[in-house]
Amino acid sequence: MTPLELTLLLLFAAVLGVVAFRTLHLPPMLGYLVVGILIGPNGLGMGADTQTTHTFAEFGVVFLMFSIGLEFSLPKLSSMRKTVLGLGGAQVLVTLAVIMLLAWLAGRLQGTGISWLGAFALGGALAMSSTAIVSKMLTEKLELESEHGRRIIGILLFQDLALVPLLIVVPALARSQQDWGVVLGWAVLKATVVLVVLLFVGHKVLRRWFNVVVRRRSQELFMLNLLLVTLGAAWITQRAGLPLALGAFVAGMLISETEYRHQVEEDIKPFRDVLLGLFFVTIGMLLNAGVVLHRWWLVLLLLLALLLLKSLLIVGLARLFGASTGVALRTGLALAQAGEFGFVLINQIGDLNLIDPQVLQPVLAAMVLSMLAAPFLIQHADAVALKFSANEWMMQSLALTQLATRTMAAQKHVIIAGFGRSGQNLAKLLEEEDIAYQALDLDPDRVREAQAAGAQVSYGDASRRESLKAAGIHRCAALVITHAETPFALKTLRIAHELAPNLPVIVRSYDDVELDKLRAAGATEVVPEAIEGSLMLASHALVMLGVPLRRVVHRVQAAREERYASLRGYFHGAGDAPDDADAIQMRLHSVPINEQAQAIGKKLGALGLAELGAEAIAVKRGSKRIEWDAETILQAGDIVVLRGKTEGVARAEARLLQ
Repeated sequence: MTPLELTLLLLFAAVLGVVAFRTLHLPPMLGYLVVGILIGPNGLGMGADTQTTHTFAEFGVVFLMFSIGLEFSLPKLSSMRKTVLGLGGAQVLVTLAVIMLLAWLAGRLQGTGISWLGAFALGGALAMSSTAIVSKMLTEKLELESEHGRRIIGILLFQDLALVPLLIVVPALARSQQDWGVVLGWAVLKATVVLVVLLFVGHKVLRRWFNVVVRRRSQELFMLNLLLVTLGAAWITQRAGLPLALGAFVAGMLISETEYRHQVEEDIKPFRDVLLGLFFVTIGMLLNAGVVLHRWWLVLLLLLALLLLKSLLIVGLARLFGASTGVALRTGLALAQAGEFGFVLINQIGDLNLIDPQVLQPVLAAMVLSMLAAPFLIQHADAVALKFSANEWMMQSLALTQLATRTMAAQKHVIIAGFGRSGQNLAKLLEEEDIAYQALDLDPDRVREAQAAGAQVSYGDASRRESLKAAGIHRCAALVITHAETPFALKTLRIAHELAPNLPVIVRSYDDVELDKLRAAGATEVVPEAIEGSLMLASHALVMLGVPLRRVVHRVQAAREERYASLRGYFHGAGDAPDDADAIQMRLHSVPINEQAQAIGKKLGALGLAELGAEAIAVKRGSKRIEWDAETILQAGDIVVLRGKTEGVARAEARLLQ
């Protein structure tokens, strides 16, 4: 089979596989694996395991590591160092050590003779979890900012980082079985020299070079330059005898420190996703279905052992690092499966012949099955936590009791589901009209800061029946769902309709795609942001073009009354990417004035907060917001609410507290 015929076969099979798995609401990654199993030399024999396929796969890993590097900025690692380096480091090291010991002992007992290096590499592979599956599930469940969500992301970040030294150390030791201390030291020295050159020289050169390219105002040139930087860095590390992926990872880290990071991330996605898909196809080709079926009992045993061992180890480590039992259980269940980086290491194990293929086949099958089980484990993690954690019921009951206490006297109030930017803007308008509200949000930091500033917000999940009851849904005047995630809105609508069938519910959505579905689920009104934004844009344009204001208002009102029928649907383009503007938006931040703060006794206007890029918008003294102006003298215990961009707010907080 020629390289062109093989490429066409892989692409055709991959398209069919991804369509099938998308239809079943399963990760596309699993579709690629199944395709590889079916068309590979151990399946239908249609696709040979050739050098062309391996080249595609290697480039897929290169672009994946480049994308991971984009997520690794030093400030981000510093802010999460306890979770990433502490809990994440402990998880990788302990899991690797335990699995390495078990694999070595099993090899001795079964007579398969797994070397300590093969056991070490296998431990590293199985210590990894699936970033793609877990992050997608957490996003859908709105749990990225929850307590267990942050621990999970921290562990995944360290796993991504740990792949780099594993990719360096394992081949270096495999190529020289004697005097491995010298070999390892030489590999580390080479890696250190290359990293120093790339990081320090590259950091100075890269930003200037990107500025030169961007000034040419050519998207084609920007894309070519991006490919040059990624593959060029990979070539440098390869010439030094190090993995291609290491250079790509460093290139991603360097670009993450520039202002072009988000644009680069969007531009690299097509190359990364397509080539990475082909990489998973080649992994599927390694799996011999006949061997797996013949030893199905061993595959199931390895699957159960992997899920139980990893989950128990992570639960124990999470508890050791201060997590409650419920949080630890959710963290362990979410990370029990194998991961995409584990396949990178398994591929390396096969290439270096560290473990007999007959032994590796059941392990590979167990890894694939564990990833298939991951969505179900994460979906039922809450039920498991409630069943096995004695204090989980108490903690949730306490939170609901506190919420119910705040709303006990409220009548005809508004429940706001989600206290992000849209929810906070709504709350301000309700306050100005003296309308009571109670907001529910799942971000503990946001809830804590907003409560300190006097906002009526509580930690709670509006898609849970108990939370809505505690918020007073039977006594409220309206429910406003400000989360733009349709699955969350549909679940909340169903529960709200069961509890209060006649309650008006207003739902926010990004566009009009799910408008009919939300209306059918019981939403009184659906507000698509994209269409409302276009209406405002059109109204301003018409007024400036001389159209009478009365006619403009009539046009806008007519469009709304028609339920946006004349505006729904639009032509999609390549630039229709998710909105990343949150990173540069104005933010609010509550600053408690402690007894050591230098701002005590000073006038608010004399602190010069505006010159730092922030402004004070409220002052809370005791339990109430006070009337204030530039002459207001700050006292110990005051809470000053700042508004500005992230850097300005940080500088203003430092001046208040220094």
